[in-house]
Amino acid sequence: MVLVRGPEGLLADRATDRVVALARAADPDVEVTRLEGAQYAAGVLGVTTSPSLFAEDKVVVVGGFESGPDELFADVLEYLAAPAPGVVLVLRHGGGVRGKKALEALRAAGVPEIACEAVTSDSDKTAFVTAELRRAGRRADAGAVRALVDAVGSDLRELASACAQLVADTTGMIGVEVVERYYGGRIEASGFRVADAAIAGDAGQAVALLRHALATGLDPVPVVAALAAKLRTLAKVAAVRSRGQAALRELGIAPWQVDKAQRELRRWTPEGLAAAITAVAQADAEVKGESRDPRFAVERAVLRVAAASGL
Repeated sequence: MVLVRGPEGLLADRATDRVVALARAADPDVEVTRLEGAQYAAGVLGVTTSPSLFAEDKVVVVGGFESGPDELFADVLEYLAAPAPGVVLVLRHGGGVRGKKALEALRAAGVPEIACEAVTSDSDKTAFVTAELRRAGRRADAGAVRALVDAVGSDLRELASACAQLVADTTGMIGVEVVERYYGGRIEASGFRVADAAIAGDAGQAVALLRHALATGLDPVPVVAALAAKLRTLAKVAAVRSRGQAALRELGIAPWQVDKAQRELRRWTPEGLAAAITAVAQADAEVKGESRDPRFAVERAVLRVAAASGL
């Protein structure tokens, strides 16, 4: 039995595929059966895992375990007490508290668990891209990884697909220019590109990018989130940089991000940071319901941040 748990679908798919591949390596003719928790009927697990006439090995994958009825949880507990020989049972649980009793019983019995937690932070996404490229025998410089995350980083499957495309279509070290050639339009429409221009004090470029982003469908909320993330990084680095490299490493921020923040801080004062953070906090409330015009709110915040960089 194997428990694959967590909301990150790509990682869960890969973990499941790996278990199936290992079973097929041991027996190329192994039978693979897939069940869906939401459509489960009482007793199906017992029927599916029961020995066949010729006692062939089996892999049974139960997807959406958390969506199953109480009968599924009861059948899994019954199966746990007496697992069928020659059967590998994979339970995929997407998260949440449904099936808690069954999950606790699986853990208590020592069933192996593969965690597939959501990859949401920029640092985790950049690590994912680097690992994807390394697995394919390729490398990208830090700027290219950052550009790719900015362009398609909202979804792990899209990131994996983008990495695969770059590996297939290019050779050598992957640089920023390569990423921009393939995903330039998406990069320009990203909140982080807008934020970079605002942080640099380039109000004209920031507003031009913002209007292009909004015109191509980008919601104001992630733009404000990108501004907030950039300012948080600046504030963290500014607070500890006088204490040396050891303190900077303790921030948990990627080295290239620290280096970039230190360069950007050359044009920022504590007063300017405070003014920018205040402007973004106001915009955050406005784009989430306190303003009738979220687009105006985010554009005003961009202009205020750009102006604050020179205070």
